[in-house]
Order: sequence, then structure tokens, then C-alpha cells
Amino acid sequence: MFIHLNGEKKEVPEGSTVRTLLDHLDIKPERVAVEINDEIVRKATYGDVPVRDGDRVEVVQFMGGG
Repeated sequence: MFIHLNGEKKEVPEGSTVRTLLDHLDIKPERVAVEINDEIVRKATYGDVPVRDGDRVEVVQFMGGG
């Protein structure tokens, strides 16, 4: 299936959840915020929230500075 990830079309496995999508992308879930179709996804629900064909997914990584 295809989603729009941070504005780019990307093929991801069918049946993905937010958690499995992050695993697939090798992204640590504790270091990001995720939004699907303009709705923020709570970290506690990453394993339960499905990613569907055509979804607009934004993944924002936290960065430290100094």
C-alpha cells in the first residue's frame, strides 16, 4: 500500500500500525511525534492505530541542541 510520509509517496507493508511503520522505517518511537491525516496519534496507541492506504503521515523527530 502507499501512504504520503512527510509529503513523499512511500510504499509500506499492508496491515501496518503506527508502531510497525516506525519499526519498518527504523525510527525509535520514543523520539518522535506522529500525525495521521492532521490528527496527532498518542504514543500509547501506536500499536493499535492502523495506517491505511492513502493516509497522510507526518513523523517529526525531536532534536536536541546546545
